[in-house]
Amino acid sequence: MHPMGIVAVTGANGFIGSRVVRALLAKGRKVRALVEPNSDLGNLADLSSQDLDVATCDVLDAASLRKTLSGSETLYHLAAVYKVWMQDPTPIYKVNVTGSTNALLAARSSGVKKVVFTSSIAALGLREGGIADESTPFNTFDCASDYHYSKWMSEEVALAFAKDGLHTVIVNPAFPFGPGDRAPTPTGKILLLVLRKEVPAMLPGGLCAIDVDDCAEGHLLAEEKGVSGERYILGNHNVSLRALVELTAKEAGMKMWAPNVPKSIARAWASVSEMNAKRTHEEPPVTRRSAEYAMRSAYFSNAKAVRDLGLPTRPLSETVRRAIEWFRNEKMV
Repeated sequence: MHPMGIVAVTGANGFIGSRVVRALLAKGRKVRALVEPNSDLGNLADLSSQDLDVATCDVLDAASLRKTLSGSETLYHLAAVYKVWMQDPTPIYKVNVTGSTNALLAARSSGVKKVVFTSSIAALGLREGGIADESTPFNTFDCASDYHYSKWMSEEVALAFAKDGLHTVIVNPAFPFGPGDRAPTPTGKILLLVLRKEVPAMLPGGLCAIDVDDCAEGHLLAEEKGVSGERYILGNHNVSLRALVELTAKEAGMKMWAPNVPKSIARAWASVSEMNAKRTHEEPPVTRRSAEYAMRSAYFSNAKAVRDLGLPTRPLSETVRRAIEWFRNEKMV
C-alpha cells in the first residue's frame, strides 16, 4: 500500500513527467505537479482532478522549492533540459545539475520520505559490440553532449544523497516514444524526420527504445520496489536506426528509402552543420558529438528493471503507431 500523502512531480508538464502524473492519478494518488514559470501546460490541459494541484516553481529557486515541497511524502524529480545542442549550454547544466541538487536538498529539508530520481541512459557508458547495463561506467567522453555530461553529473549528486541517507531510487530512461512529445524532444524528432520525409541518409548506429507509458509505469514501480542508491534502466527494445526508420515508415503507411552514409561523410556533414549553427544561431540537424553517438550501438539491458521492478513491455510497433497518431493529431506533421 502506498502512503496517502502528496506526491510532488517536478517537470510535470514534460514528455515523461506528464505521463507519470497520469499514472499516479490513475492509482488514486494526490499529485502536486511542479511546472516552470511560463511553461507550456498542454500535456496537463485535459486533466481536471481534485487530486491534482498544479504549482508554479522554478527548480533554480531553492526557497520556492522548499516551500512547494512542504507536506509532500514522495518526490518524482523529472525536471530537465533535454537538448543535445544550445548556443549557450549553461541552462542545461543549471537546470539538470543545480536544479537537481536544489530539488534533493529541498526534499531532505522538507521531510520527503522517498525520491524517484529521473536520470538517463546518457549517464551510463556504452559497451561497444555488446549491451550495456547499470554497471557500465560512463565512458562516452569522445561523443557525449552537454546533455550527457549534465545527466552524468546530476546522477552522481543523487547517488551522494542516497549514500547520505535520503531514500533515492534512480531510473535511467532509454529513448522514450509515444503520445505527449510536445517539444518535440530529440527522440521524437527521429520519427518526425521520417514522417516529414526528411531523412537524407542512414547512420549505422542503434538505440534502446521504450514506450513513454511503460517508462512512466517504471517510475511508479521504482517508488514501490526500488532500492535506494540503485539505478534501473527503463528501456525495452534495442533497435538499429535503419530498422526504426523502416518501422516508422511502415506504420505511417509510407514508402521511404535512404542510403547508408559513410562515417567520414557523416562527420563532415555534422561539422558543416555546427559551423552553420554558429552563424545562424539555429539548432543544427546534427552535431559532431550527436553524430558520433548515433553511429554507436547504444544498446542497453533492462534485465534488472524487469526482474526487480516488473517493468512492462509493449511491442515497439504499437509504440511507434501511438506516437505517429499523436503527432498527426497535433498537426506536427
